[in-house]
Amino acid sequence: MLNKLYMEDHIKAALKEDIGYGDITTENLADEKDYLKAELNTRSEGILCGCDVFKTVFHILSDNIKINFHFKDGDKIKKGDKIADISGPAKELLMGERVALNYIQRMSGIATETAKYQAAVSPYPAKIVDTRKTTPNFRMFEKYAVKTGGGALHRFNLSDCAMIKDNHIRLAGSITNAVVKLRKNLSHAHKIEVECDTLEQVKEAVSVHADIIMLDNMPVNKMKEAVKIINHTAIVEASGNVRLETVNEIASTGVDIISSSAIVAKAPTLDLALDI
Repeated sequence: MLNKLYMEDHIKAALKEDIGYGDITTENLADEKDYLKAELNTRSEGILCGCDVFKTVFHILSDNIKINFHFKDGDKIKKGDKIADISGPAKELLMGERVALNYIQRMSGIATETAKYQAAVSPYPAKIVDTRKTTPNFRMFEKYAVKTGGGALHRFNLSDCAMIKDNHIRLAGSITNAVVKLRKNLSHAHKIEVECDTLEQVKEAVSVHADIIMLDNMPVNKMKEAVKIINHTAIVEASGNVRLETVNEIASTGVDIISSSAIVAKAPTLDLALDI
């Protein structure tokens, strides 16, 4: 899922942003012969994510930096674990330190938060999925982190699936009008999802055979009614007001998918450090 070409371009842009015209501290302190050994350590518990990204940062800077990971993406790590041994030229190692940590800390934080949500819906079969509320130009990394944390993925971008939201309904005049018009123009490979705020909208979405029906900000009792109305004729997604404290109750309604922006937007970074 981490496209190598896209990943390398993204990391090069991040390095250019951080290094600018040169690391004036390191370049004036380090000689070409200076060599360092370091450890990537964790100061908190969580799910590791972003090992290949971390490696790529340093390999772009120097082929002489060696990295040996003792864990892999998706592994649980605890405070005090040594995640990796790193060695190489001091100049490039210090130049890449911050960018490499930014990637792996952010991605591990999202994976950790996703795992908490997925564990919270147990023992129900509902899947925790992400949304498009991602950091601009960082979506590939954030979605990979969600998947690493045990979550599932919603549409990657606007071209993946037709999602009829409230503004689209206003534009088309009704759910029915919107679905009919889309079906005339879409490829057979695209699904149609309809966002519903009321049970009346749910009934209309069922009547026009929507592939996915999103229950948007519905109370739990209304969700249960909606699930009965849909009766397995469409994938049922719950969205809105999804928090770690509420997600289990939402899962109990029988929905198939629970989408939450919180697993990405509100995920704290995992506390990792590069210790020389």
